[in-house]
Amino acid sequence: MMVLAIRTDQPEAELYVYEGKKKINALKWQAHLKLAETLNGKIEEILNKSSISYKDLHGLAVFKGPGSFTGLRIGVSVANALAYSQAIPIVSRGGKNWLEKSIKDLQAGKNDKIATLQYGAPPRTTQPKK
Repeated sequence: MMVLAIRTDQPEAELYVYEGKKKINALKWQAHLKLAETLNGKIEEILNKSSISYKDLHGLAVFKGPGSFTGLRIGVSVANALAYSQAIPIVSRGGKNWLEKSIKDLQAGKNDKIATLQYGAPPRTTQPKK
């Protein structure tokens, strides 16, 4: 099972490609304020370095938080779009062992269908004017 994993909750973004439980490739870069501009290109880069295409992916794993609101939102949005467009399962997990849990769950046939977020705090939004 070929899995692409995405973590975007910190200034240094991370991508991984796994075949089964074996890590094939990893890519980390200082995305910080350029995550939306760089994420899709970096996904292409890691797939090319791993000699695989989008059609070779069997699942997606994404870090769901807690972490940066904007970083998580961008990463999960891209992961959800990719999972939908390729018709592959997606799981979102948090915590220290998120990657191991994600791969294990994908191998067990789990599919969240839509990855969700866990920001770690309630959103601070402006109240609507009455």
